[in-house]
Amino acid sequence: MAQPFRHPAARGAAALIVGIAGLAMACGRSSTGPDRDAADSEVATVAAKVAQVAAAVTGQKSPMADAQQAGKNMGFDTHTYPGDKTMAAWKAAPGAPYRWVGYYLPSPCHKDKSWTGKRQTLVEMGWGLAVVYVGQQTWGRTPRAIPASRTAAILKSSKPCNADLLTAERGRADGDDAIAATEREGFPPRSIVFLDIERMEKMPTAMRDYYRAWAKRLLEDGRYRPGVYVHAHNAQAVYDDVKAEFFLAGLDEEPRIWVATGRGWEEGKAPQDVGFAFAGVWQGVIDVARTVADIKLPLDVNVSAWSSPSDPDSPVDVPAVPPVDRVGE
Repeated sequence: MAQPFRHPAARGAAALIVGIAGLAMACGRSSTGPDRDAADSEVATVAAKVAQVAAAVTGQKSPMADAQQAGKNMGFDTHTYPGDKTMAAWKAAPGAPYRWVGYYLPSPCHKDKSWTGKRQTLVEMGWGLAVVYVGQQTWGRTPRAIPASRTAAILKSSKPCNADLLTAERGRADGDDAIAATEREGFPPRSIVFLDIERMEKMPTAMRDYYRAWAKRLLEDGRYRPGVYVHAHNAQAVYDDVKAEFFLAGLDEEPRIWVATGRGWEEGKAPQDVGFAFAGVWQGVIDVARTVADIKLPLDVNVSAWSSPSDPDSPVDVPAVPPVDRVGE
């Protein structure tokens, strides 16, 4: 990853990048909507070129500068909010590679609330955001049918994250929970909420019932759009199902799909290089430590077609995918 430049010959270039970072934040505060996107894009392009010059002076490689210049937006996600000072430093650091960050809502399998209330702060810093809702998971188990009394007991417990809660009914309820949480955080209408679906060797019917019901509930409500974070092993099946829900809702739109796998990953690749034309985000490095502005964080590394994956107005750079033939069970 690109680090703050230390070589004496690069001081001039570093100063210029600092100035550009300040300009980017100023543009973010004074512009909105398409004007803001255009300003951010222009500043990012100039910053990338300067980073390349500085890299040439110091002998460093600058793959992230190349990626940003090519319109491939690097981002990261991490379990716990790193703090305002860290996020500000990472955004403004000379040659900083990341443009967006995962924004975790309190959810059944992610009880941490450290990101709560930070949306406006991060937007003002210039960060793009990807809203993440970690719903129920299989955890390698086969979900069991349980009585209503047992379901109620699990939900009231301190650990309401259980494979036995994978039902269509729970999917709708968690969909309502995701809508309410996203609205409380102040995300604008039509923002995309990514349902986190962890890898499964075999996908049980109960999981399909759950995530389809979750997506359907968001589409019915209309305030926000469902997206999905999914491992490459399950990506095609999940995409087909969610796309079918869009079709059944009468929406000629592509759901935003965030695919996770380290296979084939190289910095500078585009999301579709993961092997799926429908992929708009690719998580290619998981559970590593990265340092920017002399501050180290544990994180996952991603590349996105959008500078702000949950922003419905971010320019879409994903090839059109033909509608699936099967639209029901």
